[in-house]
Amino acid sequence: MGVTLGVVVLTMGNRPAELVALLESVRAQEGSESGARTVVLGQGIELPELPGWVDAVELPENLGIPGGRNAGVERLRELGGTDVLVVLDDDGLLPRTDTFRLIREAFEQDPKLGIASFRIADETGFTQRRHVPRLGKSDPMQSGPVTTFLGGGHAIRMSVIDQVGLFPAEFFYAHEETDFAWRALDAGWGIDYRADLVLQHPRTDPARHAAYYRMTARNRVWLAKRHLPAPLVPVYLASWIGYTLLRRPPLAGLKAWWGGFFEGVRVACPPRRPMRWSTVRRMAQLGRPPIF
Repeated sequence: MGVTLGVVVLTMGNRPAELVALLESVRAQEGSESGARTVVLGQGIELPELPGWVDAVELPENLGIPGGRNAGVERLRELGGTDVLVVLDDDGLLPRTDTFRLIREAFEQDPKLGIASFRIADETGFTQRRHVPRLGKSDPMQSGPVTTFLGGGHAIRMSVIDQVGLFPAEFFYAHEETDFAWRALDAGWGIDYRADLVLQHPRTDPARHAAYYRMTARNRVWLAKRHLPAPLVPVYLASWIGYTLLRRPPLAGLKAWWGGFFEGVRVACPPRRPMRWSTVRRMAQLGRPPIF
């Protein structure tokens, strides 16, 4: 039968028209008759009426992005028969009808491929620099191996989740993908950025969220404490302090950032399982050692 897909979409209920459009683009995928089970999870809200082929799950509260995704994974496990998890933002859209076919082919052809990261583009086809998971001035149209992936659109082999565990629910928002990516890399899996897997998504600024600065800082510290060899922890955190100061955030944002940073230092986020030095070397060879 080949690789079977399971789709997870989280929603806060504030993008009903976009959600309907996304589901229509999922339904339009080539080979949809062969199965791409779709789960939509309402984060503490009552879901609107959804198509009959969608499995609707209303969570009792907002579990955050990683917690909501974990609930989606568990639902797919209950339903059974999913080889690859596909996560899509509820305000995204699949402009091509061959995306799911390309995902199936990618995971069939490479048994060590653990994660495939989509290219996120706006309505004009433009991809923001922050949506290319590589350092430097990188061409968004260039596919290849990377060390992390994009939250808005990605595919994960379910056996990777079985091996390395779920997303870190404690993070709630920000850097949960990097946490998962580092664990997958340390377990020997590959991550590919695929320019031909396109998720159309409105152009946004992440700093528009009030909690952005606090959570990004806190979760950066937790990343380091959880996964980096001890000598790299201060190097990684110092590089992010410098990067943040160079970007000159607004005073209120900088205050929130420092608050989140010291929260991350003060509050534990176990378990601590530092990656192997061979994984550090592999990440460096891929162009992004875990110090930036």
